[in-house]
Amino acid sequence: MSIRNLGLLKFFRIITIVVLVLATFVPFACVAQPQPTHVTLAGLAFAGDAATLDQRFPYSRRYENALAKSGQNAYGMIKAAVAQSPSEGLQVTTEQIDELKGRDQALVTSLVVSSEIVSVETFGKLHKLFVLIRGQVLFFDFKSMAIVRSYPLSFAYIDVFDHNPTDEEILARVRNVYEGAGGKPGIFARYASALANASIPTGVPRFIKVAKISMTSETIAALPAYLKSAPGVAETWAADMVGEAISTRVGVPIVPYIQGYAIGGVMPLRVSDGTVFSLTLPKPDYEVSVDFLGFKKVKFGETAAGTSYVYGSFANIKIEEPLSGTVYMNASIKNGEVKAVPATQIYVDDFPAYYDSLNGMFHKLSDAIAGKGNTWVKSASTAPDIEAQILKTKQLLDLCK
Repeated sequence: MSIRNLGLLKFFRIITIVVLVLATFVPFACVAQPQPTHVTLAGLAFAGDAATLDQRFPYSRRYENALAKSGQNAYGMIKAAVAQSPSEGLQVTTEQIDELKGRDQALVTSLVVSSEIVSVETFGKLHKLFVLIRGQVLFFDFKSMAIVRSYPLSFAYIDVFDHNPTDEEILARVRNVYEGAGGKPGIFARYASALANASIPTGVPRFIKVAKISMTSETIAALPAYLKSAPGVAETWAADMVGEAISTRVGVPIVPYIQGYAIGGVMPLRVSDGTVFSLTLPKPDYEVSVDFLGFKKVKFGETAAGTSYVYGSFANIKIEEPLSGTVYMNASIKNGEVKAVPATQIYVDDFPAYYDSLNGMFHKLSDAIAGKGNTWVKSASTAPDIEAQILKTKQLLDLCK
């Protein structure tokens, strides 16, 4: 080989090495890494008219005041929970909300408590305390005061006493609901976890909402007194249960179901620092309607140790696009759960078993929509095309993520 050819060979080898090096490093230099979305943390807030907060959230407000007296506050506890569950897609800041004025877009997130249920039922000498707090991981645009995203969450706590629980004992259980108990994360931790997994759409989002709830007289008769204490309480409880199942299992935000204090599509909101906002609820592109058809209790087995029962729930669920009238799902669903009652148990409260059956129904249905198997739903519905309805609904909900 000539000296000239040796020189050309070395030249091409050098060029090849340079090309390989560039091919290795250039993509990392040229591909822009996605920047996290800036969101300002507003802390704890309560939905509805500020003048009636103490009437609608008596124990939550007392808990908030008790924190303040002890030198703590809900904002600090939420901030600490968020720090324990950092988000990859969101950069949560703690600047003052007033500092957001004048920006083109300023997103704010808040833990919004939407309902508080505290009840004591007496069964002979026993007193059962039930505490349920429901809320949302809410995102809104500070400039337009419009809700951008909402993910529902809740925590229920049950305790039994041999005496009528005092206010202080009830308040201690409410604290457990917010801070966690028995190894289960409370409302603060659940907010932080949902926030870490939340996403903000870059384009124009589509919204879905549980918009209509109806109940037969048989269903209402089986509900406990605390769900019938005022008009709309039972419907709100049911809508929140359905919405939370869909949101958590399928991974989609849900427009809040706010009955009684969202007038003209505007939801009042009061943050812990006293700031009051009037937020615009987005108009849903898709609506979920649920008819609660009733419950049924059937003896399943009996031994000397006790008796087992199947508690069945029945409902019809419809998902449609109101503008076009397109129906994606319209099916009757049933679900049964077995509960064993020991022979030594004198008093039996049927509603917790009915609730497990009802809640399980929407969880299983949502799992099927999420693509986690249709075995249950094929036996739970009489609709011959239920699998096709499930597929259409999954494709619809994918558009709302």
